[in-house]
Amino acid sequence: MTASGNAEHFWFLDTLVAVRVSHTHGTDRISLLEHRAPAGHTPPLHIHRTEDELFHVLGGEFCFHVDGQQRTLETGAILLVPKGVPHTFRVESPGGGRWMTVTTPGDFERFVRDVGRPAPRAELPPPPGPPTPEQAAHLAEVAGRYGIELVGPPLHD
Repeated sequence: MTASGNAEHFWFLDTLVAVRVSHTHGTDRISLLEHRAPAGHTPPLHIHRTEDELFHVLGGEFCFHVDGQQRTLETGAILLVPKGVPHTFRVESPGGGRWMTVTTPGDFERFVRDVGRPAPRAELPPPPGPPTPEQAAHLAEVAGRYGIELVGPPLHD
């Protein structure tokens, strides 16, 4: 069992991720991650093949695209994206955004641990800049190991 004050922190792309509950802590392999991201953060359009993904917005405004439909989520909103459904989002609020994700059996958490690096402090990482083609190919390859398929670009303004 882990207490929220004992979270591991990772710099994952341009976000800060705190592992609040690791998939290794319980028998159902539930993973609870807290994310912070700057304004404009947007992952590539992707599909989780092995796990549903539950989002709970803790702060900020987000534009989600789920299975071709657009939704705006604000603080307090919850969204379940079933496995197999393409989705992405963009942090719209100027001050950035905070949200929790819940998944099981922990493939997304393992992906964050594999791609990310331990954060030396609990703050956003320096901006990484646009990925090179080699970095994008590596991200897609590693994502595939965890049942995540990158199927399109991030959202654009």
